[in-house]
Amino acid sequence: MDNEQLKSNLTSSKHWLRLVFMLLFAAVLQLASLVMWVLVIIQFLFSLITGEDNQHLRRFGHSLSTYIYDVLKFLCYSSEEKPFPFADWPTSNVGAEENSEVAPPPLQTPVATNDPAEKTAE
Repeated sequence: MDNEQLKSNLTSSKHWLRLVFMLLFAAVLQLASLVMWVLVIIQFLFSLITGEDNQHLRRFGHSLSTYIYDVLKFLCYSSEEKPFPFADWPTSNVGAEENSEVAPPPLQTPVATNDPAEKTAE
């Protein structure tokens, strides 16, 4: 690496702006981790009292853990995409099969072919 390249990298606003975002997301990560621990304790207590977990807390926990993963990917340079609030909040389909409001997947319709061999087999 020559001095010109190093000088160009050091004066590039792109790198410094990313550092600002990384510091902000590192603070958000600490807050999200705290929320996750509170969620873990509440879910455990709910399960202890009722005998089963809370579906809403499970879905929120799944989306929160996905968000934490997205933040970590950004901090480790595995992704250039900034997480929430610059992107949509991660959705969770955990427990969707138990939710009656979720529509079933569409039925697969057979694809018509022009292969004469298939028509004679019928």
